[in-house]
Order: sequence, then C-alpha cells, then structure tokens
Amino acid sequence: MTNPPCFNTDARAAITAAYPNGNATFAHGFADHPLLTLDALATLGDALGAENVEYNRSDLPVGAGAADAKGNGLSIADTIRTIHANQSWAVLKNIEKIPAYRALLENLLGEIADIIEPRTGPMLTLQGFIFVSSPKSMTPYHFDPEHNILLNLVGNKEMHAFPAGDPTFAAPQEHERYHAGGHRNLPWRDDMAGKEYVAHLGPGMAVLMPVMAPHFVTVGDDVAISLSITWRSEWSYREAEGHGANRWLRARGFNPPPVPRWPKHARLRSLAWRAARRLGMVG
Repeated sequence: MTNPPCFNTDARAAITAAYPNGNATFAHGFADHPLLTLDALATLGDALGAENVEYNRSDLPVGAGAADAKGNGLSIADTIRTIHANQSWAVLKNIEKIPAYRALLENLLGEIADIIEPRTGPMLTLQGFIFVSSPKSMTPYHFDPEHNILLNLVGNKEMHAFPAGDPTFAAPQEHERYHAGGHRNLPWRDDMAGKEYVAHLGPGMAVLMPVMAPHFVTVGDDVAISLSITWRSEWSYREAEGHGANRWLRARGFNPPPVPRWPKHARLRSLAWRAARRLGMVG
C-alpha cells in the first residue's frame, strides 16, 4: 500500500505562495512513523553521537543568551525517554547521517522539489532535525541558515516568526557574528512582541520558515515532537558569504551596505569571499 503524500494540494499551494521569503501554515499528511517514537528517537540520539545532539533546560526566557543554554545532567537517551518530566528540550541534528532517516528526509523533500527548484535552484545540503520538548518548553529567540519546513507530529507548539532580513528584529551585525561561528541566539527586546507571524501547530500541522527568519517557539501542556526538513540553496550560501564579507569589511573600518534578500544577492562580495577562502585569507 502506498503512503499518502505529506504535502497535499492545499499544502503545495501554500508553499508556492510563500516561498522563499514568507511564512505559511498548512496541514501535512505525515502520519505516525516507527522511526519517530520516543524509544526510536532515544536510540537515534545515541547513534548520532554527542556532536549531533543538543539538549537544554526548557524553562529559559525568550531572550536567553548562549551562556544560558545549559544541559540537564542526563544523557540524550534518558532526556528523551523522560521528556514528559525533566523540563528539557532536545534536538537531534543531521539525522540524514543514518540511512533510514536520510531516506525519509529525501522522500519528503522530493515531494516539493518541483516547487522549490525553479525559484532558488537545486536543493542543496539536505538536513533533518528532530525536536523533542517537555511541556511548557521555550526555545529562545534565534535564527537558522536553512530553508525549513517544520512538521509538528505530537503535542502543540506556537512558532513566533519575525520578518527575515529586517534589521528591526536582527541587526546586520548579528548576522555577521553568526556567520563567523557565533551562537544562533539573538538579543530580545520586549517592544518586538506582537509584530510576528504566529503559527499554531497542533499534530498534523506544519510551517514554512524562510532562511534566517528570527523566531522563538513555545510548547503547550504536553510533550511535543517535531521534524524539521531543511535544505540550502545557492542563494542562501551567497547570502551567508555576503555577511561574512561585511564582517571582514566592518572590522577594517568600512560601513558596507546591507546584504540583500532573495532574489538579489551581494554578488561581488560573495565572489570576493569565496576567492579569499580559497586563498586562505579568511577562516
């Protein structure tokens, strides 16, 4: 028996209307899966190794900084198996390193390649991330470099997403700091509250997130499990390179213009940054 598609006609229409710079919330058809039970995820966490897992206390403020991100004293497997009671959130990164999970990721992203690739080119660097969160968890304000669709599977979440590329919500220097290896968390100001897109995600709901869109996530009264299916594009890499070039220029007393959003890119800065890296002039 063939599994139903994850993205039906309505979901595809929502993605088409919003991609790559907008948010969209829609239903998905990804049903219960044996690779995504708590026991399976605990086993996956052990298999991925310490470099591909992260788990933090979940009772942090929205504006928590990198120094506030603290472990919970448990192993990743024990964190997942006791997630209902340990006030934590965990993320299993780069699940595509495990063949069964890579096949899952490729199948899901393959359903929408015909929407994505005519706009931003080939889907590069396919990666999957699984989030397991205790009730009432908070994932602090941050941004991520990938094109992302978050599929909520268990429990309820709210994704609070702010406009990507708007310096009101993430200053250019924050992008430059991040692309130089800095932490993903961002400074929070209370005056930003209420200016975001809010996606209410029950089981079977998904949200499309643009590259580098600042956001924070809250979890409802029960354990939540979500799967992020992500990809990069040539454009997203060029945007990152533009920020890298700007940081280099700013450190030398220049005041470079902002890096533009899709479909534009900082072509000369991107090419110069690539050349500098090839020559070993930058890290």
